[in-house]
Amino acid sequence: MARRETFLENKKMSISINESRGGFRMYYTEFETTLCPLILVGDESGLKRIHMETGEGKREMDIDPSWVYNEEIFFEAKDQLTQYFEGRRTTFNLKLNPEGGTVYQKKVWQSLMDIPYGELRSYKDVAIAIGNEKASRAIGSANGKNPLPIVVPCHRVIGSNGKLTGFAFGTGIKEKKC
Repeated sequence: MARRETFLENKKMSISINESRGGFRMYYTEFETTLCPLILVGDESGLKRIHMETGEGKREMDIDPSWVYNEEIFFEAKDQLTQYFEGRRTTFNLKLNPEGGTVYQKKVWQSLMDIPYGELRSYKDVAIAIGNEKASRAIGSANGKNPLPIVVPCHRVIGSNGKLTGFAFGTGIKEKKC
């Protein structure tokens, strides 16, 4: 299959939509943050996944034996995430290529990156922002499949009643600094 990339515009970064993996070797690293341990997964095309080791929630991750441990390839991502958790950064400037996701889900994830630091939006607000006011449940579903939490700020989306409604890594972590 031919490789095709589409970049959705964003002030700070964009999500690449790739139809093929391109045969890149996958890398990973693990590191501690002030919030929780993180596992980063990616390749030369960008950061593909962030896994938060919170001890709760419904997401688990196994490290594929074919992946290569490499701290260097994730230096910038680790540095920016550390700065974010320490309160020294409010936006990210990283090369992203999220693992999985439909074109629609990636459109939702791109929209999430427009939510400013320190602000919240409801699922309905996000649905309106992408042009489909009645898509709140679809927004919730796409939010739950976001492979790049924190960088793609799905944690800034709440129920229309103003309450936390869910987070793939558990609402306890969502209540913290995210």
